[in-house]
Amino acid sequence: MKAIRLNNPGNWEAIELPDPRPELPVDHALLKVTKIGVCGTDLHAFKGTQPFFNYPKILGHELAVEVVAIGREVANVKPGDRCSVEPYYNDVIGQAVRRGKTNCGEHLKVLGVHVDGGMREYLTYPAKFLHPSSRLTADQLALIEPLSIGSHAVDRARINKKDIVLVIGAGPIGLGAIQFAMLTDAKVIAMDIDENKLAKCRQITGIRDTLLADGDVEKKLKTMLNGDLPTVILDATGNPKSMMNTFNYAAAGGTIVFIGLFKGDVVFHDPSFHKKELTLMASRAALSEDFSRIIQLVEEGKIDPASYITHRLDFKEIPDKFETLYDHGPDLIKAIIDL
Repeated sequence: MKAIRLNNPGNWEAIELPDPRPELPVDHALLKVTKIGVCGTDLHAFKGTQPFFNYPKILGHELAVEVVAIGREVANVKPGDRCSVEPYYNDVIGQAVRRGKTNCGEHLKVLGVHVDGGMREYLTYPAKFLHPSSRLTADQLALIEPLSIGSHAVDRARINKKDIVLVIGAGPIGLGAIQFAMLTDAKVIAMDIDENKLAKCRQITGIRDTLLADGDVEKKLKTMLNGDLPTVILDATGNPKSMMNTFNYAAAGGTIVFIGLFKGDVVFHDPSFHKKELTLMASRAALSEDFSRIIQLVEEGKIDPASYITHRLDFKEIPDKFETLYDHGPDLIKAIIDL
């Protein structure tokens, strides 16, 4: 079985792995990987800037798969099913998991981050983390996971139709957050430092209110909002300057949700934080029920993640051409690896 492993930053290796068929556990499925979405995590791992990451590692956690075989106790999928993969699992049931927070368990494992992922021809995986659809394409199935990140962040913020929501960062995660925030009927504004990305954001999501993050952003927001400020801010940049500026942009009584992360400390002025009585949240991964709900929304045509795809690579091209993805700059929204 062919696989591609990242041995250290910038260094791919094509390897052969044993055939997984003979050792299929009773609650697992054997999966043929058909599509892999390239995540910011993969791009950061390649450059050596991804937190909580060790080498060598087989990357890939945004996966579309086809079920080849199932263990004797599997009942939720059958051979031939096309599925999206929920790439998070807890092999130890800790305090957070007992409280239903399976997305942030103390022992959480993520495919392609903590354990080897999907950049391989076949994968065995617990079947309970497979989400089938007979209607979605493989491209769509591969992108359910990144959609789930934005969806979970919106759920964390508890947005209602009276809110003013600012989503910062118009990459794939930000696009998902924008679309799920728009489903709440709140006023939603998208902000980015690149006008080309904002143009694509308007095209993909249909959002009308966008803001270029240059100059005095707080003044721009107040002008746009007749003196008000956003009551909910979702920052999907993973950029420390952007994240720390959110404290200035938030309305009193507002909520800030950090979706992206970086290696470092978040610093804010505590008296201003208290004066505004702000709520600060982190948002990590997603819950299992998010996948089924998002698949239904995509099946209903309310969201189409395939519209995010701007670039493609063939699986065998990864060692030689993966680095070329960086050359596209803001023109890269989502790359898909075809097997």
